[in-house]
Amino acid sequence: MREKGLLWTVGVLTILVLGIFLAIAEYWGEEPEEFDVLASAIQDAGVKNSRELPLGYTYATTLIDIGETLLYKPGGFLVNDMFPPGVFEDNMPMWEYGALTALRDATSALRNHIARAQSQSKEDPDLAQAEPFFYFDHTSWQLPSSESEYQKGIEAMMRYRARLMKREASFFSRADNLRQYLEILEKRLGSLSNRLSASAGDMSQVNADEKRGMVIKTSWWNVDDIFFEARGYSWAAIHVLKAIEFDFRDILGNKTALVSLQSIIHELEDGQAPFLSPIILNGDGFGIFANYSLTLANYIARANAATIDLRNLLQQG
Repeated sequence: MREKGLLWTVGVLTILVLGIFLAIAEYWGEEPEEFDVLASAIQDAGVKNSRELPLGYTYATTLIDIGETLLYKPGGFLVNDMFPPGVFEDNMPMWEYGALTALRDATSALRNHIARAQSQSKEDPDLAQAEPFFYFDHTSWQLPSSESEYQKGIEAMMRYRARLMKREASFFSRADNLRQYLEILEKRLGSLSNRLSASAGDMSQVNADEKRGMVIKTSWWNVDDIFFEARGYSWAAIHVLKAIEFDFRDILGNKTALVSLQSIIHELEDGQAPFLSPIILNGDGFGIFANYSLTLANYIARANAATIDLRNLLQQG
């Protein structure tokens, strides 16, 4: 009887602990809310209105806020967690990877193009430090950890932002610089759209070694990974584009260009709508179940088309 009582106690405690871990994991798995990029920049700069912000301050602040969201949201940075309850997470780590990719893209564009007067100009020293830190392995949990390296990247970006406030750093809001970022965004969105569409097996790829025109369908186990990676990238890209809308306002003075940019933001925001199912549905054709991946792919594809239109408009002047 005593042994049975002990086993019963151990079993109940095990179930209780697992239940607590799963509840925490569910809380940590909530996607962060969008934030107001302009309000955040005004608050950090300690100014009264947006007219007092130096050019590029909003863009830099947005990158800092994205990085801090990844590190300090509930549960912190979960991709590299090796122990419970973080190890139970599946969707949020992919969301984080998508947002991190968008952060890397925007930082690279800033370092290599936007903060340089010409291609042969000297690069900004703080941005030269920030970018490599953000490209550190996102799965590292040993020393140095991913979090510590990304924090160094955030601090380097803060130094660049502080120098912008003192007019000691550069931010060139030219059309050619914006086109460079849009070219990166276009490729990312196109890739995500194709990968999401493959969940239904409607992306044909030619295979020289096997059957030609074979339809490659995403594995059922990977459907949710791609879905949340796309959601994370879109979330971060929305904020970067809103910062661009403010810092490149003179270039976007052309109403057609501004409408195209706002169209990109609108499509990506529509793709951030909450979903009701506890799992990512992957229905076929006109069946009774929805296909979340195809729905998101549709929004991202339209955002990609608007990105191409905007890049062409900027190229035409």
